[in-house]
Amino acid sequence: MSEDTPTAITQERRVVTEIPGPRSRELHARRQAVVPPGVHSVLPVYIERAHDSVLVDVDGNQIVDVCGGIGVTTIGHTDDAVVAAAAEQLGKVTHTLFTMTPYEPYVRVAEFLAKHVPGSTAEQPYKTLLMNSGAEAVENGVKIARKHTGRPGVAVLEHAYHGRTMLTSSMNFKGAPYAAGYGPRAGDIYKAPNSYPARDGLSGPDAAKRTIAYLEKVAGAEDLACLVVEPIQGEGGFIVPADGYLPALAEWCRANGIVFIADEVQAGMARTGTVFSIEQFGVVPDIVLSAKGIAGGLPLAGITGRAEIMDKSQPGGLGGTFGGNPVSCAAATAVFEQIEQTDLLAEAKRIGDTFGGALRDLQSKYADNIVDVRGIGAMQAVEFVKPGTLEHDTEIVAKVIDRAAQQGVLLLSAGIYSNVIRFLPSLKMSDELIADVVAVIDEAIGAELG
Repeated sequence: MSEDTPTAITQERRVVTEIPGPRSRELHARRQAVVPPGVHSVLPVYIERAHDSVLVDVDGNQIVDVCGGIGVTTIGHTDDAVVAAAAEQLGKVTHTLFTMTPYEPYVRVAEFLAKHVPGSTAEQPYKTLLMNSGAEAVENGVKIARKHTGRPGVAVLEHAYHGRTMLTSSMNFKGAPYAAGYGPRAGDIYKAPNSYPARDGLSGPDAAKRTIAYLEKVAGAEDLACLVVEPIQGEGGFIVPADGYLPALAEWCRANGIVFIADEVQAGMARTGTVFSIEQFGVVPDIVLSAKGIAGGLPLAGITGRAEIMDKSQPGGLGGTFGGNPVSCAAATAVFEQIEQTDLLAEAKRIGDTFGGALRDLQSKYADNIVDVRGIGAMQAVEFVKPGTLEHDTEIVAKVIDRAAQQGVLLLSAGIYSNVIRFLPSLKMSDELIADVVAVIDEAIGAELG
């Protein structure tokens, strides 16, 4: 195999220039002339090749990607099976528009999703609409729930993130930068207190009582079409709810005819050691939303729901020009086949044990600064506070991320106050590479704390 192919990329850090290097800086100057600043980049290095957990920039630096395109490349960059499936489909059909003349790859993805969503049985079938992005999945999930119930209200949780469209940015707990200055926000959205064990000290049932009391008082259960929940909150800081919280919410929804929607856009697709993260909490949702990791890097999103809910929409009421593109569907089929036929779920658990354990060691070392290490599987986070307080320490997170970048490790912040570092590694990341990443973070924290 040629040394120029992505699969020849060694799975190691290699810093050969300053970061960003001269070619990246040249490209960035070109970018600034033609791309608006609202399209921001965490690290302005320009990537030329990638494989598994390593990005190679135009200057030849090998950067360890612990973000996975924010949870997209769960099975690794340029996964061989995904590339092969997409390439084969690319030579057959690239587009017809499924609502004009359909094709098998769309049906296969819907079959895979129906097989794997919690609660799907012959007696209780689930059906799927395919779209392009996580935000589109959320939009359509809400739309379908409203059609099913005939109600307008949408309930979400504090610290939630659901997208950047008008509706989804209105659903986000954090208005800036996603909605600020962009005009009127959508109405009939109610943001209820969530479960945040590191800060509220509540049990799951008690946190659920608080959430439910708020919604019953402020929104009125009879006016709610749906409750949209990230089982593990992503942008909000990888908040894992206390035991019993989500089951109590799901039970309340069912008792009141409210559609329970699991937003699995970031946490789903094998990342937590189950196909969907909601399985970790023993909850059967009415609708499951998937995107990001579903197609190994190609744009695809799914809205999978109980048949009686999905079937309420009239012909022509659902769809989109590129929704369920055949090339993306072929890639998604390759992802699902690997989930079913390999040990990807076990790999997610391995990463959770290895990465989570190493991060907890860091917490012991920097106990005054790290208030919490949390996550499930290949979805881990570290929350920083100012010593002796629960005050969010945004500054140290920014500095640690910058120092790590200079050493060839790509990190990403999270949390309403950006005081959390989140980790979304590929399931192909080795224990050795994890140890190297944590060593870089350890050195960066130590340097900042003096």
